[in-house]
Amino acid sequence: MTFSLHGIPVSKGIAIGKAVLISRAALEVSHYLVESGKEAVEAQKLLDAFDQVRQELEQLRLGLPKDAPPEMAAFLDVHSMILADPALAEKPIHLIRTQRLNAAWALTTELNDLLEQFSEIEDPYLKERAHDIRQVAERVIKALNAQKKDVLENATLLSPSDMGVESIIVAHDIAPHDMLRFKEHAFTGFVTDLGGKTSHTAIVARSMEIPAVVGVRHASEMIRHGDWLVLDGEHGVVVVSPDEQLLAEYRKLQTQASKETRKLQQLKHSRTATADGVEIELFANIELPEDANQAVALGAVGVGLFRSEFLFMDRKQAMPNEDQQYVEYRRVVDLMHGLPINIRTIDVGADKALGAGADLSQTGTSPLGLRAIRWSLTEPEIFLTQLRAILRASAYGQARIMIPMLAHAKEIDETFRLIEKAKQQLHQRGQAFNPNIQVGAMIEIPAAALVLPLFINRFDFLSIGTNDLIQYTLAIDRSDHAVAHLYDPLHPAILFLLDSIISQAKRANIPIAVCGEMAGDPALTKLLLALGLTDFSMHFSQLLLVKREILKANVGLLKARISRVLKAYEPEDQAKALERLLS
Repeated sequence: MTFSLHGIPVSKGIAIGKAVLISRAALEVSHYLVESGKEAVEAQKLLDAFDQVRQELEQLRLGLPKDAPPEMAAFLDVHSMILADPALAEKPIHLIRTQRLNAAWALTTELNDLLEQFSEIEDPYLKERAHDIRQVAERVIKALNAQKKDVLENATLLSPSDMGVESIIVAHDIAPHDMLRFKEHAFTGFVTDLGGKTSHTAIVARSMEIPAVVGVRHASEMIRHGDWLVLDGEHGVVVVSPDEQLLAEYRKLQTQASKETRKLQQLKHSRTATADGVEIELFANIELPEDANQAVALGAVGVGLFRSEFLFMDRKQAMPNEDQQYVEYRRVVDLMHGLPINIRTIDVGADKALGAGADLSQTGTSPLGLRAIRWSLTEPEIFLTQLRAILRASAYGQARIMIPMLAHAKEIDETFRLIEKAKQQLHQRGQAFNPNIQVGAMIEIPAAALVLPLFINRFDFLSIGTNDLIQYTLAIDRSDHAVAHLYDPLHPAILFLLDSIISQAKRANIPIAVCGEMAGDPALTKLLLALGLTDFSMHFSQLLLVKREILKANVGLLKARISRVLKAYEPEDQAKALERLLS
């Protein structure tokens, strides 16, 4: 019987194949009391299991192939860091010694307590970190039970007659290090019960350019091993047991998508201009220095947003010092070959947690709390360290400083005071830097948009962070599933703010870009062009899709039609105006 399941689309593309069902690693373990006097022996069993898993992760790390996505090493580091945290073993050992619980029982008791704590967290990114802890604990339990089989060996794979048939993994959840093993097989898609857009499964799937749908509740229970599946990674749909007609339709779409991808590659280094000759600049958003290679290869004219906080996350040791940061910023500068790089100062707090050595006890998980520049200004030494590292990298190319989440004049004043202090410190050391380094601000708080002259007068460039601007304007916490459906980039208030910001910046002749998700959405490209935007910054995977829309657009015609969109407040009126604009 044919039926459809729906989840969260996290990696585009269409995959067709047979389901390979990966059993959920069960945490049901034996419960018994160890013999009195044997507590130390049982505790040592647990420590030995931790050591065994630590060695397994290290072997996986050393065995990473050269073409493995850089995220894989980072995810292995995350699991190693969790494993190395003494707190994970301390309570189980205490339970063994005081209550004589067997090792597996003691560990699952602690795990259940941790998972219960994480379940109360609303933020999706932090919630998903609970999956990492569970995956690590499952590995330790496997070691305790001497179950050393690979997760693939635990699954009943396709029969020999089916070998070569494209296959789609279906699982309750997938650990990143297991995904690396799957890459060696003929798997072309992933479906999981758990996960979200920021889950590790999603991130790795995107980096491997493999279609994926996550958060498909009960998929691993409703799909049987060997079922034919169609996975639509763009719309978040999984079709189970499709009939021949449906299969043929999706295979046709799959073929068309492959042709389109090949066509897009031809646009990589062509001139980026609209049909009526308006020059447009496409920048890339990157998380790690090595992403710069992809950005250049796809024709980006610079890095519009380097999310520097990714250098600080998931670290086992202390936060990166000045020299370590300088090396990474310098790598990006070198890889971009003289093109501009906007290095956003650390945007921590809310959904972004740092590794060891950072006290985030006061930040909380609220998107309205102590985060981004607010946090940096409360940690001036950490901020100065980052500023000095960026300044040193600026001696070798167009490294620029970009400040997130500004709203108050006093924040701007204090930021510039610390930038000047960092320059003085480097001058005293005799270390080179660009004394005229450009400093930009992100406009992502409605208050900043409403007092834009304050920013125009003080900064060299501006960049609109639409992700936060939308959630703050509409009073929506994007991590709250109860209201996430109200997140709307086409809300009249958002379009009004975008029009106001872009037009004011253009009149003042100050560079203005959009670096949020709106910039990378091809469906919104013409709308942004109509508003006068000429600088787009997006994940490098979207560059060619947006470029194709730009080449087809006529800015003169679009601008003539945008006024009707901006004047429309009723949904029906706006829909008609948008249809006319985009037709």
